[in-house]
Amino acid sequence: MRVPGKRPPGSGLLPQGTTEDVRSGRPEVAVLPVGSFEQHGPHLPLITDTVVACAVAREITAVHPVHRLPPVTISCSHEHAAWPGTVSISAATLHAVVRDIATSLRESGIRNLVLVNGHGGNYVLRNVVQEAAGTGTRMALFPGPADWESARRRAGVLTPAVADMHAGEVETSILLHDSPELVGPDFAAADCRADDREHLLTLGLRAYTESGVVGCPSRATAAKGKELLAGLADSFAAYFSLLVPEPAAGAHQDTAAAPGGARRPGSGRRPA
Repeated sequence: MRVPGKRPPGSGLLPQGTTEDVRSGRPEVAVLPVGSFEQHGPHLPLITDTVVACAVAREITAVHPVHRLPPVTISCSHEHAAWPGTVSISAATLHAVVRDIATSLRESGIRNLVLVNGHGGNYVLRNVVQEAAGTGTRMALFPGPADWESARRRAGVLTPAVADMHAGEVETSILLHDSPELVGPDFAAADCRADDREHLLTLGLRAYTESGVVGCPSRATAAKGKELLAGLADSFAAYFSLLVPEPAAGAHQDTAAAPGGARRPGSGRRPA
């Protein structure tokens, strides 16, 4: 039974716009959240990375006129295979899925695609972005390490980045803010430090943690989650300006044709 005034778990994962919303907004940039379906210790759900990626994408959409896509919910989580529930696809499959999405967007007139990655194990996404050069689609991978570091400082995150690897202070804080109904009550007792993970790719994460947690979720707060997302939204402005540069002063903004025949909006862009 649904409680009045309380949204269903995961209800913010999917965009709700219509084709007319996209037509009238004339976005030049699409944003694709890429999550995962993997263990996140005893206190966070398997969809944690997808929730994080979608939360970041929603923050971006609130500020910039982008076309928010539904998330990729299963990706490269092979290092978590020792825990029940984790599901992975190959790096080649993820590469192909993103490439096909970029091609489809390009055919509809959107030639800029930002991959909002919520899972650190999706190493192949760097190659996807790199290989997009010359295809007619310009890609970017967000957030980068510097974006996360800036957001961590803004939010007052206490755990060093090297120690806050999985289901720790950052991820738990974002879910406490965005989807508190998904956070288990035992998060304050789930801390696990395993800073030395030299052979993670060879041995998998189970060699370093029994619970699946690497970090200090006990330090998480909803307030930190809110500031983390706000900081990432601020960092995205540089990516948007790179993909959609402002017209030169004195240029006729209304007559510059966008890819696909749509007219390119001027500097007074409204949030989608």
